Amino acid sequence: MISLAGRDILHAWGKFLFTGLGLGLLIGVTLSMAGVYRGMVEDGRALIQASGADLWVVQQDTLGPFAEPSGLRDDLWRNIAALEGVAAAANVTYMTLQIHSDRHESRVMLVGLTPGDNRLPGWPRFLLAGRHISRGHYEAVADIASGFHLGETLKIKRHHYTVVGLTRRMVSPSGDPMVFIPLKDAQEAQFQKDNDSIIRQRHRTAANPVLSDSRVQTAVNALLNNQQQVNAVLVRLQPGAQRTRIAEHIRRWQRLQVYDNQQMERILVGKLIATAARQIGLFLVILSLVSATIVAFIIYTLTMDKIREIAVLKLIGTRNRTIAGMILQQALALGIIGFVIGKIAATFAAPHFPKYVVLLPRDSITGLLAVLCICALASLVAIRMALKVDPAEALGG
Repeated sequence: MISLAGRDILHAWGKFLFTGLGLGLLIGVTLSMAGVYRGMVEDGRALIQASGADLWVVQQDTLGPFAEPSGLRDDLWRNIAALEGVAAAANVTYMTLQIHSDRHESRVMLVGLTPGDNRLPGWPRFLLAGRHISRGHYEAVADIASGFHLGETLKIKRHHYTVVGLTRRMVSPSGDPMVFIPLKDAQEAQFQKDNDSIIRQRHRTAANPVLSDSRVQTAVNALLNNQQQVNAVLVRLQPGAQRTRIAEHIRRWQRLQVYDNQQMERILVGKLIATAARQIGLFLVILSLVSATIVAFIIYTLTMDKIREIAVLKLIGTRNRTIAGMILQQALALGIIGFVIGKIAATFAAPHFPKYVVLLPRDSITGLLAVLCICALASLVAIRMALKVDPAEALGG
């Protein structure tokens, strides 16, 4: 049986090879998409782990600074830091925006940190080059994925920042690289108006002298209140501290929402990544159906090309099980060829993806088993047709 399948593959090796190549590219795309999902999950986990926080304190009835808008007064951290069992508490702001330098621009997540102590929660855990932020204004630490270099000048709103340090694997849940700047600068960047808006506001004020004083005062108060807000307070606990008790104390007496790292991870994966996961799952199903169709078509074509040979085999007494096994082996061989090509393509393509791609061994094993199952099912059509062949056709002209 093995000899029959092998001889037939060698006889039509060109068709087998090109079909395996096309199938391999489909499998490579499938493995890459699974790797993109794994990478999104790893990005979320990396963000939580690199924050150095044990608890995330956010606005009441919100899901945190990434899934929903969250606003807290920037003096709340003092009350939290005074609690028993709390080692450190620090304000932090998050904002996604497009920033540029003289060389290029990049979409980043801008993170505002309390300057001075890089051991506080929220600071990048390690640097590849340079140093941490040491001044209260106009310095930045950028993730290397942003493409910015040490010493480069970044323009964020109306101010310029010098990149003094580079870090790695500090990305948002959506994969955007992070840029860290002092907290006051980040608060100003979130609510700062552009020059044209300021001019238009002055014209409106001048055109309405009766209401100008009240409007100006209201606008000033709103701006000041906004610039005194942060998105979250990150809390690091002392060794042996009761996390549940401290979190419940903050919820009850500070009237705030508190999440631990596991809860934040579930929010990131279950809320932010869930839609992308469903989309990727749908594409995987479509690609599986396309792959099954390709395998079924090529095996059916190969079987049709050797109807006379199958009739001869039946005429000389070859059992149906042997013929079915030959066709099944051809389908499995096609699947193995395609998987090897797909695995190689996905491995070499992964570093060039704009998003972080994680190719896990267990995903590869699952993919191989799925490919073999698809090929086995796809061969059933050709097997059924081959078993219906009349041995008398071998005697036909």
